[in-house]
Amino acid sequence: IKMFRTQKYQSKEAIMAKLKLKLVHLYPLFLNIYGDIGNVKVLKNRCEWRGIELDIQQFNIGDKLDFGTDIFFIGGGQDFEQQVLLEDLHQGKDNEIRSAIQDGLPFLTICGGYQLLGAYYETYDGHRCDFIGAIDFYTVGSARRMIGNYSFQCGDHSGGSTVIGFENHSGKTWLGKSVQPLGQVLKGCGNNGEDGSEGVRYLNVFGTYSHGPLLPKNPELCDIILRGKKIANDNELLIAVQFEKNNIVISNDKNKKLSVCSLTGKTG
Repeated sequence: IKMFRTQKYQSKEAIMAKLKLKLVHLYPLFLNIYGDIGNVKVLKNRCEWRGIELDIQQFNIGDKLDFGTDIFFIGGGQDFEQQVLLEDLHQGKDNEIRSAIQDGLPFLTICGGYQLLGAYYETYDGHRCDFIGAIDFYTVGSARRMIGNYSFQCGDHSGGSTVIGFENHSGKTWLGKSVQPLGQVLKGCGNNGEDGSEGVRYLNVFGTYSHGPLLPKNPELCDIILRGKKIANDNELLIAVQFEKNNIVISNDKNKKLSVCSLTGKTG
């Protein structure tokens, strides 16, 4: 690897030693169905292949959130598990999550975890559960389950890749006018089986109904989630971590880039 050393650039070893991210895994004891923990493992692997350490911290009921973090993950769960978590969420975690989203922290949320970021969930028999309300959407239960393998095309703002996954939900999610879907359904149901939308993309939040887990099958989307994260080093330089196809590029100037490593052949 050819290295360029100037007064602005540190050695490769010095840069790599400082590249460390922290991931908060929220409610892993409750929201972890269909192998959703696999998403965390893939995020960790694809960071480590680039020489970036990913510190994973789990937070459950009663734990105080640590917002000195870089990435959030919330997995899927069933209606009962969501309701069990509401009391804990409304004791302050909801306010902190709303603030983190507005600050631009990346979130990957799956199925029930995705629904929790909306305004509310109304069950099929009419019982309403008020959720975090961080993003303009809501979910209403239906009599029919939307279940099976499915696929969707991500929007340009989310990389444009074709994503494959597994969905299993009876809730129909309806997005407000202020947010965009993560993608458009190619096969299956997606958000509601009616308007062709799948998931939500708001600021750096990626919400989806895709279990399976999602990221091992879709490494390009994984890199989109990680791409553009900023890390401060000891000299208070902001190092932009940009994932470009199979390469990572470290830069602190739009016109000067330092190639660090290649991931040719690594697929998730």
